[in-house]
Amino acid sequence: MSAGPASAGPVIETLSVSTYTVPTDAPEADGTFAWDSTGVVVVQVNAGGTTGIGWTYAPAACAGLITEQLEPVMRGRPALDVPGCAVAMTKAVRNSPRIGLLGYAISAVDCALWDLKARLLGTSLVSLLGRVRDDVEIYGSGGFVSYSVDQLRAQLSGWVHEQRIPRVKIKIGHGGGTDLPADVAWIRSARDIIGPDVELYVDGNGAYQPKQAVRLMRAVDDVGVHWFEEPVSSDHLAAMREVRGAITADVAAGEYGTDLFTFARMCAADALDCLQIDVSRCGGITAWLRVAAVAAAHGLQVSGHCAPHLAAPVAAATENFRHLEWFHDHVRIENLFFDGTLDPTGGFLTPDFTAPGNGLTLRTADADRYRTG
Repeated sequence: MSAGPASAGPVIETLSVSTYTVPTDAPEADGTFAWDSTGVVVVQVNAGGTTGIGWTYAPAACAGLITEQLEPVMRGRPALDVPGCAVAMTKAVRNSPRIGLLGYAISAVDCALWDLKARLLGTSLVSLLGRVRDDVEIYGSGGFVSYSVDQLRAQLSGWVHEQRIPRVKIKIGHGGGTDLPADVAWIRSARDIIGPDVELYVDGNGAYQPKQAVRLMRAVDDVGVHWFEEPVSSDHLAAMREVRGAITADVAAGEYGTDLFTFARMCAADALDCLQIDVSRCGGITAWLRVAAVAAAHGLQVSGHCAPHLAAPVAAATENFRHLEWFHDHVRIENLFFDGTLDPTGGFLTPDFTAPGNGLTLRTADADRYRTG
């Protein structure tokens, strides 16, 4: 495409993508899935001698979508016109379509473009977006059902007693959601470890039927569960609404949303107390801001799902934001791959307002140990 008028500033010269596979530090599982590694797709966009970086957690196939469908329409576009780039990407994938893995691909490119724009302008990404708050509240997230009680104790104690994070989330759904006694014991073990004053969240990953989920919450009513994520599949909003109406814990979902209309349907269904957005899946920062506005129009707060260092700047710029997931796997990977990562001590992240862009620098040599393409 044409580079546009001179006032448009530098144009996108190159867009490169690389893939990585990082083994977990122990076998991991939730109520519906088990895994032993995490795929990472990293995008770097160059313009005016400056590089912006973004990423998503996805299989290597995502990189092919970026190279084949997104890179050609990005090359030559004004680098500062990030919303225009987002529109161009959406139009380019009309026949693919936009929903699903292409949402992950667009997210990685969009986040790289926002980082690039901030660096070109010599400012931090959070300052470019316009911050609402200095600090972003987080919750520790892990507690995989594949863990032993000793592993659970070590992880939760590290967050609560060492890093002073006042909110933690564990996975539930033993036996694919069929082993209620095991789930009850797991939840009670977590409460015993963290003490009475820390907020306890549970994540079913859609493992339950509606009445199973309700029975579970009634069995642990004395424990004090504050948050029940995906008690049923987020595809079944009527069932989600049924659970929400029968329990006291906040019901949350949205992590798999990859287009605005999915989030709009979730908000309109009256099935949630808090809408989750994953900046590495939803369409990036551009889409996050639109989704958060839709949620606000329905009286809902939003919570950031995973990818904490990618999400922290836009979370700090979102008025109806509740908290961000400090997910064990992604924290570990982001600390392995980047300089400039944030300190969770006290239960919040403070994005660096003095560093350019997202404040991160890829440690290429360290990341290349896990590179696959």
